[in-house]
Amino acid sequence: MEIESKSLTSCSVSDDGAAVSLGFVDAQGRSATLKLSLNQVGALAMTLPGLIDKALQARFGDASLRYAYPLASWALERSSDPAQGMLTFRTVDGFSVCFSMPLSQQSELGEALAALPAPVMLRAN
Repeated sequence: MEIESKSLTSCSVSDDGAAVSLGFVDAQGRSATLKLSLNQVGALAMTLPGLIDKALQARFGDASLRYAYPLASWALERSSDPAQGMLTFRTVDGFSVCFSMPLSQQSELGEALAALPAPVMLRAN
């Protein structure tokens, strides 16, 4: 069954945190809800950025395009695992993503940022 969504109307988390529900209105104006388990939502979250890039590239016929989110803030924190850190990026509209990162990779990232060459012109949306 294929359902074409006209608009997203709601997003919610179950009381026990085991599922996420996405409410939408379909192309015929009918309300519907898609309920996904926490594992399914995690898999979807990992898949969406690549799909957005592919759609953007297909739409404009340019394989170099990527969907870029404007960075508002970032936070580097310790993890409960002493060999890992956590790096969270946030946008002004509330989107955030957190990565676990080995301490050695944190040093590599810091060195790479400090040694950035002159900016290269890339198009971003």
